Amino acid sequence: MTKVKICGLSSPEAVATAVKSGADFIGFVLAKSPRQVSLAQAHNLAKDLPASTQAVGVFVSPSLAKLEEAIAQIPLDLVQIHGEFAEDLIPQVSVPVIRAINISQEPASLSSQAAHLLFDAPLAGSGQTFDWQSLDTSQIKQPFFIAGGLTSQNVAQAIKTFEPYAVDVSSGVETNGHKDLRKIKVFIESVKR
Repeated sequence: MTKVKICGLSSPEAVATAVKSGADFIGFVLAKSPRQVSLAQAHNLAKDLPASTQAVGVFVSPSLAKLEEAIAQIPLDLVQIHGEFAEDLIPQVSVPVIRAINISQEPASLSSQAAHLLFDAPLAGSGQTFDWQSLDTSQIKQPFFIAGGLTSQNVAQAIKTFEPYAVDVSSGVETNGHKDLRKIKVFIESVKR
């Protein structure tokens, strides 16, 4: 069964809806973004998560110290890293790492020491899909997430195309830039069935 990550959550209602609907991962954006939350906000949102739902901190080009501070304070089960981050630092992170790779026209390096990979559109959080035909996952050894422009309408096709470990959605469960509780529920149902 494909796992589901609902990303960019910032309200108790959205977290509760995602958990109740069966989300496996809840993502808190800790980088500059309209969806950014503080460490204190993320701590408050994550403190009542059941063991079946893991908290993921989303970062862009963080330092190792910044990652460890967030891991300890929130606390986080995993970290998702976009942008620059030295590959040799990955084993030093105290929780599993999801390494985000933006799929664009230029071939991206698909190898990493991270526990998981995440394939995203060239501009993460934009609601745009990447060219699914351009990504060959046949040589990838670790479990991977598919992100970028997923909605309840196209997620079944993404699962069929890639057979990913998990799918990741943010803007696809929003209305006018805010998390839509009904869309969260419908998206998770679309994956789980």
